[in-house]
Amino acid sequence: MAEPSMNRHLILIHGAWQGSWSFAAWRPLLARQGWHTHAVDLPGNGWNDCPPESASLETYVDHVCALIDTLDGPAVVLGHSGGGIVASQVAETRPARVACLVYLAGMMLPSGLSFAQLVSQCREAHPEADLRGIGAYLKYDDEQRFSSVPPEAARRIFLHDCPDRDADFAVGLFRPQAERGRAMTPSLSPERYGRVPRIYVEALQDRSVAHLCQRRMQALCPGATRITLDCGHVPQLAQPERLTELLCSALEHQLAAGPIPRITPNQEACQ
Repeated sequence: MAEPSMNRHLILIHGAWQGSWSFAAWRPLLARQGWHTHAVDLPGNGWNDCPPESASLETYVDHVCALIDTLDGPAVVLGHSGGGIVASQVAETRPARVACLVYLAGMMLPSGLSFAQLVSQCREAHPEADLRGIGAYLKYDDEQRFSSVPPEAARRIFLHDCPDRDADFAVGLFRPQAERGRAMTPSLSPERYGRVPRIYVEALQDRSVAHLCQRRMQALCPGATRITLDCGHVPQLAQPERLTELLCSALEHQLAAGPIPRITPNQEACQ
């Protein structure tokens, strides 16, 4: 078993309705590969003392940056699903402290584009595709400020290919999500975000962030190393061993290669 070195830090950022628990089963595999993992609970998502109203991109980024500033060296920052938006904005805020970005079936959006806008673009280009994702199943409070995921929808969209025991565990842990912490738009620059290396882990059977949308994001933000898994939206539960093998190999290669040339996101690509 490899021993984690002091500067092999990997920050894990969860997506909407979730918490640090979404990485619990995967973290021991990463530890065996020498990674010191830090799974955050974003403010307002039901897993810390912050009120639900505090959820926003700004508070999320502040929370992660506060963690980064305590570490003894740059960290790899991984965002699962909507956590990818947070990861991008963290890199914009602390580019020198982010060794690499990893998008795990994540939202790797160009500056100024929301995920809803991205889906609209994909739907216009591919009207035959089913891009409803989890949105068709969400339940909202009377003021439309918070959404929640019904258990059966979580199984159908997020966990359909995960082991039953893991799916049973996860279904009971989803929490209501403030819209301010879900409908987020990154603000990024080539000089800061664009200089950070990136890895994109795409999931071919994803029913939440559809593979069509994942490929469009990769076209709009070119330059990421691609890892492909034939699984659904939660690779860390569906294929944890294969994910660990491919991601750790890609990280070793990327970190050994050093910084990449500055990248300018291309919002005109893949029209």
